[in-house]
Formats: sequence, C-alpha cells, structure tokens
Amino acid sequence: MTVWTPALVEERLAEAAFVLKRLPESRRQGYFSTWPAVLHSFGDKVGQEPKPMRVLPSPQAISRMEETLTWTACLEPVDGRIVWMKAHGERWKEICWSAGLHRSAAHQHWQFGLAVIALTLNKRRFNRNLSKQRVIELASGA
Repeated sequence: MTVWTPALVEERLAEAAFVLKRLPESRRQGYFSTWPAVLHSFGDKVGQEPKPMRVLPSPQAISRMEETLTWTACLEPVDGRIVWMKAHGERWKEICWSAGLHRSAAHQHWQFGLAVIALTLNKRRFNRNLSKQRVIELASGA
C-alpha cells in the first residue's frame, strides 16, 4: 500500500492529463464514407506537411486515468479547477486569470487541493474547519 503525498498526487494528475490529451477524439456514430481510401503517390506528398504520429495510451494508463478523474470530487470547485489546470500544464497567469485570484492565493489553493486529495487517499480524517496552511502541513507530514 502506497502512502500518498501531495507530490505523488501531482504526478498522477499530470499523467492523467497527459493520457487525456493522447486519447483519440470522439466521433459521431452513424457517419461513414463509402469512398475508397485515397492512396497518395510520392509526388503528391512532396509539398505536404507530415502528419504527427499519435501514440495511443496503454490500457493500464487509461485505467489509472479513470481512477484519477474521481479524485477531485472531494474538492471545492475552485480548488478542483486550479488542480486540473495545473495538471494540464497551464501557466499560473492563465490559472489566476480564470480563478480570479492572485498568484500566491492560487498557489495555496493548488497546494490545499493536493493535500486534501492525499489525505483522502490515505484515509486520514481531518477537520474541514482547519486552515488551508494546517491541512497542507498535515499532508506533507510536518
């Protein structure tokens, strides 16, 4: 059994965001083409940009991602949005602008969100009336 720390939670959320980006786009059911596939010759491909290769995630990575998606249910909406935006690699400027918070407050909400997730995964009880800083200290083991 692993002991969850905020750093491990952050890594897992970043992995889940990366897997979400690599999943294929959803397509509408019922639409298809009866035309045969076009085979391009070398002369047709000379001026074209190469298509980026898309590597699909493994089934284990998708399972971990599905498990991770439920972790933010125990957070306040603002904290959950900040945690996911940071996991997706957004810059603090965009996070602060969308949350309407200063940089230090957004960073504290992010740390608090990771701490709450870590404490919940470790099945540790804590008082929800504690300050954000005290919850962060509890999760980091200080």
